[in-house]
Amino acid sequence: MEMDERKAKILQAIIRNYLETGEPVGSRTISKYTDLNLSSATIRNEMADLEEMGYIVQPHTSAGRIPTDKGYRFYVDTMMEAKEQELAEVKDVLLQRQDRLEDMLRSLVKYLAKDTQYATMITAPSVQKNRLKFVQLSRVDEHSYLAVIVMEGNIIKNRLLAVEEAVDDETLLKLNMLLNTQLSGMAVQEINLSMISRMKTQAGIHSDIISNVIDAVGEVIAEDEDLQVYTSGTDNIFRYPELADQQNASQLISAFEEKQLLGNLLTGETGEDGEGPGTGIQVYIGGENASQSMKDCSVVTATYELGDGLRGTIGIVGPRRMDYDKVVGTLKTLQTKLDDIYGRKEE
Repeated sequence: MEMDERKAKILQAIIRNYLETGEPVGSRTISKYTDLNLSSATIRNEMADLEEMGYIVQPHTSAGRIPTDKGYRFYVDTMMEAKEQELAEVKDVLLQRQDRLEDMLRSLVKYLAKDTQYATMITAPSVQKNRLKFVQLSRVDEHSYLAVIVMEGNIIKNRLLAVEEAVDDETLLKLNMLLNTQLSGMAVQEINLSMISRMKTQAGIHSDIISNVIDAVGEVIAEDEDLQVYTSGTDNIFRYPELADQQNASQLISAFEEKQLLGNLLTGETGEDGEGPGTGIQVYIGGENASQSMKDCSVVTATYELGDGLRGTIGIVGPRRMDYDKVVGTLKTLQTKLDDIYGRKEE
């Protein structure tokens, strides 16, 4: 006798109901818990087969059934397999999205440079909310586990954890449930000593694993990764005589080769609002720029959002006599188009 899809669904329904109530489960109850639209008689026959196969047992005559250890094992293994498949699918989607996003940003920065005839730079989006969505612990080998940490913005980070004592699948499932029940939706600042102590107590002899995961979550959320900046049209600014002399040209070339400097320029807080608060567009003229190498330039920046807390910055660099009206108009149009594409909701 084999475990087919119908038997598996009935077994899962029995276990879920028993976990909720602690009472033996009858066929009439199962008929309400499955989407099979089967009669109580048919379910009783399937339950008899599951009992013969050793997955459930009848504690006494005329009572319902309860799961055996073999039934729990099937339930846990099936759940773990489904979770692993779900995680793999999420990874594939996000990797595809990341590839498309990088291609989009590279194309976008080239388009803006050609359209404005100025130098253009764009930062890759980074997560702004820094909250945890979920953690998935998976076994690599007997003493190594992979912690897949997913933050708001669907940013995925992996950390390999070493453990002294191996854990079985059921314990691993319980640890995953404990981690996600306590940490899902939390910012790193909200994870306090009391919470950690409570989780370690609940984890018992596996408290070291909980400590390692929490350390990994803290590192992932707090880490200061290198900012990715895409540039195009650097040679455009040398069309203007005031920027083309040897000293200015050398400074500007150095600035555009220094990614961190560009990142600071794009994300800096100095300067005056070009379009008023809340518009996401800023104009820095000459000495208002944070970078001395840009003192003879004007820089117009705009934020863009791709939903789920992902935000980046676009910058247009030109002479102080740049066509501000055109540049600001272009950036506003671009913001609108990105909103349409990614469906960002206004707050």
